[in-house]
Amino acid sequence: MAPSLIRAATFAAILLPQAVSAADLPSPTGDVVLTVSGEIANTNAGDTAQFDMAMLETMDPLTFETETIWTEGVQSFTGVPLIRLMEAVGADADGLSATAINDYAVKIPREDWVEGGPIVAFLQNGEPMSVRDKGPLWVVYPYDEVAEYQSEVTYSRSIWQLDRIAVGD
Repeated sequence: MAPSLIRAATFAAILLPQAVSAADLPSPTGDVVLTVSGEIANTNAGDTAQFDMAMLETMDPLTFETETIWTEGVQSFTGVPLIRLMEAVGADADGLSATAINDYAVKIPREDWVEGGPIVAFLQNGEPMSVRDKGPLWVVYPYDEVAEYQSEVTYSRSIWQLDRIAVGD
């Protein structure tokens, strides 16, 4: 094969997976509940990735039970693992800034984007969460499953009324 064809084939092999994964991120058809921006490879609205509730519900959600310092007794939470959400948008950074409807923001380091880590919860005890009750999205860690998550640092990262994520510093 000619060197120019080898270079073209190599270039195509590098770019094709990125193009395919970007095409895999559909556009929301309902109300947008989460917008992800920053250092991401996969977008569906300009340079952002927007999600409606139906999109989040189809991202292989996870359910766990845990107590929190904000609720009474054991609660059940269902949501998209943060790692899965970051993989879907092709996040490439050392952290993210999560922002709530009221502009409160927290930093969440990449070390927290792990299997068994936090979820972007959209159900509490099987029910959608209203804005009045910390919804519609809440970053929840499995506090009872991992002792290290029972810390002020982790509690401070557990942002509710989440509506924006900026990937990067």
